[in-house]
Amino acid sequence: MMLGSLITADYAAGLVASIAVLVVLHKKSSLANGKNTIPFPPGPPARWFWSNALPSVNIARALTDLVREYGPVVSFRQGSKVIVVIGSVEAATTIMEAEGRSLVDRPPSIAAGEMLSNGMRIVMARSGERFRRLRKAVHTHLQPKAAEVYKDMQHDNARKFILDIMNDPKNHQKHASRYSASVILRVTYGKSTPTAYNDPEVIRIYKVLDHFDIVMRPGAYLVDRVPLLRYLPGYGKQLTEWHNEELSLYSHQLGRVKSEIEQNKAGPSFTKTLLEHTKDHQLVTDEMAYLAGTLFGAGAETTSAGITTAIMAAACHPLAQAKVHEELDMVIGSDRAPTFKDSSSLPQLYAFLWEALRWRPVIPIGFPHHATRDIIWQGYRIPEGATVYGCHWAICRDPIAFPDPEKFDPQRWLDSEGRLKDGMKSFTFGFGRRVCPGRHLAENSMYIALALLFWSFRFDQRPDAPINTRASDTVVSRPAPFEVDAIPRIEVARLKEMMADESMC
Repeated sequence: MMLGSLITADYAAGLVASIAVLVVLHKKSSLANGKNTIPFPPGPPARWFWSNALPSVNIARALTDLVREYGPVVSFRQGSKVIVVIGSVEAATTIMEAEGRSLVDRPPSIAAGEMLSNGMRIVMARSGERFRRLRKAVHTHLQPKAAEVYKDMQHDNARKFILDIMNDPKNHQKHASRYSASVILRVTYGKSTPTAYNDPEVIRIYKVLDHFDIVMRPGAYLVDRVPLLRYLPGYGKQLTEWHNEELSLYSHQLGRVKSEIEQNKAGPSFTKTLLEHTKDHQLVTDEMAYLAGTLFGAGAETTSAGITTAIMAAACHPLAQAKVHEELDMVIGSDRAPTFKDSSSLPQLYAFLWEALRWRPVIPIGFPHHATRDIIWQGYRIPEGATVYGCHWAICRDPIAFPDPEKFDPQRWLDSEGRLKDGMKSFTFGFGRRVCPGRHLAENSMYIALALLFWSFRFDQRPDAPINTRASDTVVSRPAPFEVDAIPRIEVARLKEMMADESMC
């Protein structure tokens, strides 16, 4: 009788425990199902996993059309994969910025992140220990105070830029490329600047950047949808060749600086500082080579694109350009040229620059982010594991933040007293913790170049050569080749003398 009671008690206890487990599992299932009942943002019909979910041509403009159709946050489904595109300032602020910790990661990228970059390109690096080391190293040496060190060198190169345009205005875009490459070469490697846009080193830089543009295009490589392809014999041969080519370029530059340090000949540079603090940053040789090299490449391309866009905007919008000239004449006059000390007194110039970068964003679709947890926004769910783009082109055409967005209007950045507005958002350099670490350097390069350009010249559109303002459909967008008349605003001989003589600037 006692044994039977014990068996009955054990059975009852087991039954109670089983029921308790089932209750817990049911609660978890209910919570999960409740989470899953929150819908994804609206978007076009789902596609099979081997299809490209995003548009394949005119990507930024096509995404902007879809934002207008479905709303400021659009979801695309590609098999089990979810891609979310952010297309308004409010959504970018509340999702990309406020939820920045959940979007610091990059999505898995086999073609660009692994096969081309071997995980070492900071712009594509997954969040984790390596990214933290890379980010700490680059932020330490490119923070605002550190960027101050390079201003004299940027000013010197900007004056050379003015002389280049005076001597050969037809090739103004190539001169902008030489200027930006010169600055970033000096910053990154402490190297003497190239004297011409056809310098072999500049050509190698832009060749590597062209490869990156190709690989970064969404859907460009099937291996990102079918990862097993990377193990197919012969697949990815081109990517391997491109990786070896850029690693060779970056390693050569790193080795040259290392040799100069050993010989006590190295001038100040980002790479020199990296090599002198190897133990602090805990970066291996190839990581240092890639960190410096990708800074070098990205800085050259985006800065030249921004300057060229501003020149195009000036030629196409003479009244807006005239307001910048009026400010320069009032603040600077003609007895001297602008310097960095004038930057706080030139809000019209900055407004013109920010509007040019809004009008034709340098990185139209932005770089992809990876959601590391569910993000709830206005009743919609951006699921953990989703790829998230902050589409700069769509955000810059948000009619709420930028009324009449197709109109080029620098005054939208200024308040009633002519000062730059505090509340205006510009996402030119990215979002959250993945914001471009070289943004302070880039802003300084663009400021001094444009201050001297607009002080020196009036840019006119030629009647016989109308400008096509449609920029390239690439990851880093560049204006198509165009001609302008660069009309000196200072007597030519005096302008040449002033640009050649540092004491007159």
